Amino acid sequence: MIFFRNPVSLCFTLSCMLMLAGCTGVPKGIEPVTGLNADRYLGKWYEIARLDHSFEEGLSRVTAEYELQDDGSIKVTNRGYDAEVGEWSIAEGRAVFVDSESAGHLKVSFFGPFYASYVIFELDTDEYQYAFITGYNRDYLWFLSRTPDVSDEEIARFKKVAQRAGFELEALVIVDHSPVN
Repeated sequence: MIFFRNPVSLCFTLSCMLMLAGCTGVPKGIEPVTGLNADRYLGKWYEIARLDHSFEEGLSRVTAEYELQDDGSIKVTNRGYDAEVGEWSIAEGRAVFVDSESAGHLKVSFFGPFYASYVIFELDTDEYQYAFITGYNRDYLWFLSRTPDVSDEEIARFKKVAQRAGFELEALVIVDHSPVN
């Protein structure tokens, strides 16, 4: 048991714990998919669309690969091409299920002990060909597909589902998957 003699230390520790716990939550009104088959979800996915953030800004040809590890965690390898510098950017992380392997709520870390939510809120459960993902709040949104090209109808459906779920799509980026020259 930890005892705090200094109230400032206690407040700081509690604040950090609350902040970290908030980063692994689910946005209000969003439900993670149920009945997830983790083995079928593994493998390579192409990022079709996203709300941009500094860690992906300017990247094209973005993919995510998920690989089961011996300890039950999932190795995450994200790759994207940075045309400005002419090279690939690669980030490796680790994901674990928050509740159960059949619920689409994971927490992922690319920076040691700091985790953030990875919430699958829409999934083609018949074929596992597309997934809609969010983070702990609606500032994070991704459309993943097993193929780099999807139809305009699939993009329109993604936008419709996302808008209905309360996402602001003005800054939505459609990811370029054309070959690197």
